[in-house]
Amino acid sequence: MDFSLFYFGNDTTAATTDTDRYALVLEGARFADEHDFTAVWTPERHFHAFGGLYPNPAVTGAAVAAATSRVAIRAGSVVAPLHHPLRIAEEWAVVDNISGGRVGLAFASGWHATDFALRPENYPDRRDVLMDTVGQVRALWRGERAEVRDGTGATRQVRTYPRPVQAELPVWITSAGGVETFRHAGRLGAGVLTHLLGQDTDDLAEKIAAYRQAYADRPGADGSTGHVAVMVHTYLDHDEDTARELVRPPLTAYLRSSVGLLLGSQAHGSARRVDPAKLRDKDLDFLAARAFDRYYEDGGLLGTVPKAERVVRRLAGLGVDEIACLIDFGLPAKTVLDALHTLDEVRGLTK
Repeated sequence: MDFSLFYFGNDTTAATTDTDRYALVLEGARFADEHDFTAVWTPERHFHAFGGLYPNPAVTGAAVAAATSRVAIRAGSVVAPLHHPLRIAEEWAVVDNISGGRVGLAFASGWHATDFALRPENYPDRRDVLMDTVGQVRALWRGERAEVRDGTGATRQVRTYPRPVQAELPVWITSAGGVETFRHAGRLGAGVLTHLLGQDTDDLAEKIAAYRQAYADRPGADGSTGHVAVMVHTYLDHDEDTARELVRPPLTAYLRSSVGLLLGSQAHGSARRVDPAKLRDKDLDFLAARAFDRYYEDGGLLGTVPKAERVVRRLAGLGVDEIACLIDFGLPAKTVLDALHTLDEVRGLTK
């Protein structure tokens, strides 16, 4: 099992009171680099405190690249329909050069309508735009030219610069749990980045099996089996009661924030849409408390080393290749950084 660090924190700190808001990202990345973790993932999020520290993973990726020497630098994820493929290829080629060839990108279709203030025309067809963008970015990364229309209306053939270090771009497709997205990733010869919020492990096993089959059946299959990374909330302590009570307030608040976004999303169609503004605070509190109880027991690396070891082995049995450990969900930075040594114990036990 590979272990990586994943960031998607809830930005609740006013900029005027905290000048070190990215210390956890950089110090955690240095720890990962020094202790043979596989990667550091940073996301893309817009217009909301939930994930608000991360509007551009190329920027945070460049900072991580400059602070490390070995660990992979990954976007988790680039929201493809919000960007021109040329720009994605350019920005990440810079990071690939800064890092000496350590870049990898997970691409997402996007899910919250407000994010598409950046490219509203792409919202209705965002899943198709995602797949088209992945193909275009891969081609540009290899050095192929793209046909564009310039400011005068003339057709031009352009190539992106700087040229990246890696000849091929490592790619994942981000899925919130839809099996067709897993299959699409397999057909593209890409990896899958997913999570355990809203899907149980039995469902995940079936989706991974569908992904492996699609990956094996794709044209030009070379016998490899792909790569599945699963994001899980992570905090470990040597005492179970201490871990639970330390994690409960920030994780409940984190889940409450994400519940509001999930309910407000149109990702599953307007018929299922619920406006979180119409829910009472006590309803949201109830949903978050229920989510905490379930997720703490079955959805993350939360608690003690023996419990985490069991979770890792169970995920490995499902076919998971990498656990992306989400560590920044509200605990103090020093507490999180100190606990990375305990996480490293689990990594060593489950090699």
